[in-house]
Parts: sequence; C-alpha cells; structure tokens
Amino acid sequence: MTDLRAMAFTHDGVELVGQMAVPETPGPHPAVMVMATAYGLGEMMRERARRLAQLGYVAVATDMYGGGMDCHADPKSVGALMTDLLKQPQRLRGRAAAWCDQVKARPEVDSQRVAAIGFCLGGQCVLELARSGADVKAVVSFHGLLSTSMPATPGAVHGEVAIYTGAKDPYAPPEHVMALQQELAAAGAHFQITVFNEACHSFTDPNANAMGRQGIAYDPIADRVSWAGTIALLEATIGRRAG
Repeated sequence: MTDLRAMAFTHDGVELVGQMAVPETPGPHPAVMVMATAYGLGEMMRERARRLAQLGYVAVATDMYGGGMDCHADPKSVGALMTDLLKQPQRLRGRAAAWCDQVKARPEVDSQRVAAIGFCLGGQCVLELARSGADVKAVVSFHGLLSTSMPATPGAVHGEVAIYTGAKDPYAPPEHVMALQQELAAAGAHFQITVFNEACHSFTDPNANAMGRQGIAYDPIADRVSWAGTIALLEATIGRRAG
C-alpha cells in the first residue's frame, strides 16, 4: 500500500492539512489534486490518491475545511462546514487556488504538469479552480456541484474540463448542467459533459447507499467508466513521469 504523508500550510488564518502520495520512482512527477467530498478527507479520498500514485502521479488529497478533517464520524457537522464554505465563494476559489500553488511548489512535482479532480463539493472546487484562470492542464468533476456565482470569463479556462454527473442527482439538476454547458462554451473552454442516465449523487462512493437518502447511491458502471475516462484524460494532458 502506498504511504501517505501530511502536507500542511495556512490559508486565510486556517491550517489546512492534506494527504500526499508520492510514486516510488524518482521525480519530478506530474501531479493530481484530489479535492474531497463534503465529508472531507475520508478513506475514499486517500484510496484515490494511492491509486494515482501507483500510476506515477504525485497525488494530494486536499483539505478545504482545516485540520485535515474526516467528517464521516460526525455527519451532523458536514452541513454547517459545507454551507459556511459555499457562502464565501471567493474564499472557496482562493483556497482551491492556494492548494494548486502549494502542490506546484513541491520538489517532487513537475509544476508544468498539474491537474485536479474532485468529488461532490470537490467537484465544485475544481470547476472554480478552472474558472479562476489557474494553470492546470485538466480538471475533472465527479457528481459535483455545478452552479457558480462567478462564471468563467472568455479565455479564463486554460485546461481540459471533464464533468461526470448523474441524471438522477438532485444536487446537479438538468438546468444546472445546461447552464454549465452554456457558460463553458461562452468562455471558449475545451470541455466534455457526460450524463449517466441512471446515476445518482455520490455514484463513485461504494458506501453511498448506507446513507439511506433518496438521490444518493453508488453506481458501479458510472464509477468505473468515469474513472477510466479520467485516467485517459490525465495521460493525454499531463502524461506520467518523464523518462
């Protein structure tokens, strides 16, 4: 199993503690930010980081709340933390960009080959990162929140954008999908949107059904197809370790 190590810095007075997985081969390596669900840095985020490291990427599971929180043990706190962050869109965007800067500055990382993927809240974070004009080669949103109060301006989005969403996701209704498509097209972005007709929110999480909530469910096909597409996109945009 690939080891994870803490990666910490302070943003806006809050200490953020992420988890970094590094390939065993010599670097510098291309890097992938793994932006967490509303539940924070749980095992699912760590597992995705390990998978990516095994493929030759430095993978950093990012902390958007502070303290490296895993909220799965206290789901009641999730709503308040997420709502507080969403109420401050400039802070959310700035924090995602700060993580990007920190990842690029790592000696293990080839700063010219950085991408970001995100799940649920993290899906919105990577889209905000792209909208901000950050120099990332690709962003991928899995069952992410798609709406924004600060749409991308023409020419702002520099990398490839991939969105995987479910037609039965109550947090990404068809009107949000259409609005995002129109926004990215107007901005001149290179993007693709894949809608899985039978998928709900959290379709990548094998434990989603345990929540017992309508509109939230695991979908093994959507999970595997979206991950395969993501790996293909990463290989096409940031490759793997040089040499």
